[in-house]
Amino acid sequence: MSKETFQIKKWKKGFGKKYTDRNTFTADELDKIYKDRSGVTRTTMNKVFLGNLNRDIKILEVGSNVGNQLVILQRMGFKNLYGIELNNYAVEKAKSRTTDINIIQGSAFDIPFKDGFFDLVFTAGVLIHISPKDIKKVLKEVHRCSKRYIWGYEFWAPKYTQKIYRGQKDLFWKTDFSKLYLHIFEDMKLIKEKHYKYLKCDDIDAMYLLKKK
Repeated sequence: MSKETFQIKKWKKGFGKKYTDRNTFTADELDKIYKDRSGVTRTTMNKVFLGNLNRDIKILEVGSNVGNQLVILQRMGFKNLYGIELNNYAVEKAKSRTTDINIIQGSAFDIPFKDGFFDLVFTAGVLIHISPKDIKKVLKEVHRCSKRYIWGYEFWAPKYTQKIYRGQKDLFWKTDFSKLYLHIFEDMKLIKEKHYKYLKCDDIDAMYLLKKK
């Protein structure tokens, strides 16, 4: 049975619904947000990390919300796209605005797919919302479902640092997530990592691509 944490309870209900309504974008709108924030579009970032990968690989996004990131990947030519999302409102909204993308309700603590079912599993702004005491379980699930690659885009810090999120505690932590993966899993190696500093503040995002040896 999926773990029911404080964070899960928040995201499954109204808090998650409000997030969804604030963050439903077209691919062009999302690219503009990234461009304004870090000086680089999300599509450009993706091409740097995934540009050489076969467009037929099977990809899962953990915490896909309404499918913003998956729509960008689809526009890049990737065909076999899946997402799991905790909030049912977001899942239904995703289904109404996407075509040929398989988004279902599910938890990062218990991903409903077999071992190695995907060629690549990724998160984008999701690990930051998992409590440090629970993060290892989520990373193990991501690792279990990936046959080859783990890709991520998360807030970066050299060590675990909590931030207040929407006026609340215990909902946001940043750290060096690629380093965390490498510390936990001996069969992973870092292929590429790049940090993107925000233009208007000192926040930093990290994009990383890991591969099973």
